[in-house]
Amino acid sequence: MGISIKHVAAAALTVALTTGLAAPAVATPVRATSAPVAAPAAAHAASSSAVTEEQWLDDVSAAVAPARAYVEQRVADSSDPNPAIVFDIDNTTVATHFHPFTEPGIAPVVELAQYAHEHGVAIIFITARPRAIDPVTRHTLEEAGYTVDELYSRGLSDLFKPIQDFKTNARIAVENQGYTIIANIGNNWTDLDGGHAERTFKLPDYNGLLP
Repeated sequence: MGISIKHVAAAALTVALTTGLAAPAVATPVRATSAPVAAPAAAHAASSSAVTEEQWLDDVSAAVAPARAYVEQRVADSSDPNPAIVFDIDNTTVATHFHPFTEPGIAPVVELAQYAHEHGVAIIFITARPRAIDPVTRHTLEEAGYTVDELYSRGLSDLFKPIQDFKTNARIAVENQGYTIIANIGNNWTDLDGGHAERTFKLPDYNGLLP
């Protein structure tokens, strides 16, 4: 099966997972100890109605701006030898909701990741996608412009556990490798809650419209 056919099949599975058709129950979230930078107010105001791609991109840009500023501040501090950023994937780094079968990169997020990589920050992805499609997921990210230093996805047993637990445990595993997670970026609270990051930055999900 060619990579393009695999990509379409994997995208269909991703759509199912991210819209809740194959997602397990999520544990009640506990807010992270580091104060998260939430999506802009406009994003919340639009949560009860359809959101256009243009509005979403504007809201993403506004949410990414403080993350970029913080990362620039942190990379200026050369005292930490192994800084890392943790990214979610769907609707955080690639536009799964609006382009489910092509999954292009989201420009301000791609630019942030490229800047961080150029300044010695590891780019690490933690996703609820199944591990079985890792080759396609990695290909999608690289085609979108990301360097993939580490990719954590759910194995078979993880598919039956709360996503919150999986993502928190994955960040602990990242720290156990010697990394300092300077920023954790995602569009759902399950991406961010549970600690193990200096700062968290939340992109818009419009109360679950964009899983």
